[in-house]
Amino acid sequence: MELPSYFTDFLANIRPTSNQVEDYKTGHSTLRDRLNEDAVLSQIIVSTFLQGSYRRSTAIRSKTDKRADVDVVVVTKLSNNEYTPMQAVDLFVPFLETFYKGKYNKQCRSIGITLSYVDLDLVVTAAPSEAEIGILKSDAVTSLDTPEDVGDWRLAKSWISTQHRLTLKDTKVLLEAQREPEWKISPLLIPDRDKKMWELTHPLAQLRWTWDKNRKCNGHYVNIVKAMKWWRRVRHPDTKYPKGYPLEHLVGTCCPDSMESVAQGVTTTLETMITLYQHYASAKQTPFLPDHGVPQHNVLGRISGEDFANFHADVSHAAKIARRALEADSVRESAEAWRELFGDEFPAAPPSGGSDKSGEGRQQGGYTERVGITTIGGGRYA
Repeated sequence: MELPSYFTDFLANIRPTSNQVEDYKTGHSTLRDRLNEDAVLSQIIVSTFLQGSYRRSTAIRSKTDKRADVDVVVVTKLSNNEYTPMQAVDLFVPFLETFYKGKYNKQCRSIGITLSYVDLDLVVTAAPSEAEIGILKSDAVTSLDTPEDVGDWRLAKSWISTQHRLTLKDTKVLLEAQREPEWKISPLLIPDRDKKMWELTHPLAQLRWTWDKNRKCNGHYVNIVKAMKWWRRVRHPDTKYPKGYPLEHLVGTCCPDSMESVAQGVTTTLETMITLYQHYASAKQTPFLPDHGVPQHNVLGRISGEDFANFHADVSHAAKIARRALEADSVRESAEAWRELFGDEFPAAPPSGGSDKSGEGRQQGGYTERVGITTIGGGRYA
């Protein structure tokens, strides 16, 4: 059974908490404001924007022993022909020493900033073309809107964020933004300190793909991703790969369009993974999944063939549970199977004898009324 109200509660339980959302807001807004106000860096900064699961609306609640984390991309005017990756990153050191002394660490492809309440990844990028500077400063790039906030987002220069729509007097501009062709923006260059070279990255292509996919899946896609991430965390907590974005990319590759529920999406995605990658798992080989916007980059490149085979086995087991939950004849049987997949954050069916407030329990003859049904809203991370 699809149990839509149960999944509504489950998704509310695994979303970032209100405190974590406030930590996101404080951390990234403070960092971005300081960068834009810095006398030196402001001269080379074109734009700053949010990337990652935070902006794509696929983030799940942080573990109790972990801080919230968010990625901030800084687009600079620096030329990769004039600056090495190390030199580009070093330009930010005086700024970091002023505001984050003793709290930052140079990582392979970013600068990690560890605060008491949030972890920030500062991603320095270089060499946008002159023609693309305008779009990189636009609302479509710099806004905080997510796929759960607004469905009409497009990578168009005239697109207007929900924040700026509050003062919009002429709504014709919104229609014009929908007719305007989307920009085919090029990848950005990101410094790889380990390889000592600049490499391509395209977070905006990932964002655009996610938004399009969510529309095709009737708004269910980002929730399917969150559910799959949660399954991986609670049922395979000690497994390192694949998690995070590689897992999200796999879900996107395997999730069919036109999903009518999260339950259907999870089940069919797991079963599609089995079919598509059975050969790779049997041979203990890693599939090549081209990254959105940078097709020469394999999203699964860091995953060994053995790790992928183990993941495929986990998927095969999970798919059987999901199918059993989806085809169960009673709410109780279905809820118990979904809890077997997702753990205790998925609501338990009420004890028999009453009626389920959601209406789902009445199919089995009645349960005690459920209380505290939670409605998932837009989930703004602003």
